[in-house]
Amino acid sequence: QLRLVESGGGLVQPGGSLRLSCAASGFTLDYYAIGWFRQAPGKEREGVSCISSSGGLTNYANSVKGRFTISRDNAENTVYLQMNSLKPEDTAVYYCAAGTDYACSGYVSRDDGMDYWGKGTLVTVSS
Repeated sequence: QLRLVESGGGLVQPGGSLRLSCAASGFTLDYYAIGWFRQAPGKEREGVSCISSSGGLTNYANSVKGRFTISRDNAENTVYLQMNSLKPEDTAVYYCAAGTDYACSGYVSRDDGMDYWGKGTLVTVSS
């Protein structure tokens, strides 16, 4: 059974850091592009970052560029999103998704290029 499970969300103060994990079960992530998305209350889901299957290409939304870093560890079958200098505007449910490299071919990450989705993890940035 193919599953993606996000973890690492929680409550953090502005300026703090969190590391989100996206772990695959039932399949290997080696041949998949992985995207991170987020959805804040009352807003549409938006792409945050994307990493190609090879790891050679990474995309970031302008709002997180320079603060967030996406990486992958194929040995652990896991993709990470390191989030630094967090702002209240980063508060959202964060989702990871796996798909073809087409998913990373546009601005940030394409929803229509994703085949598998996790259930999300909540990140709250507040003092």
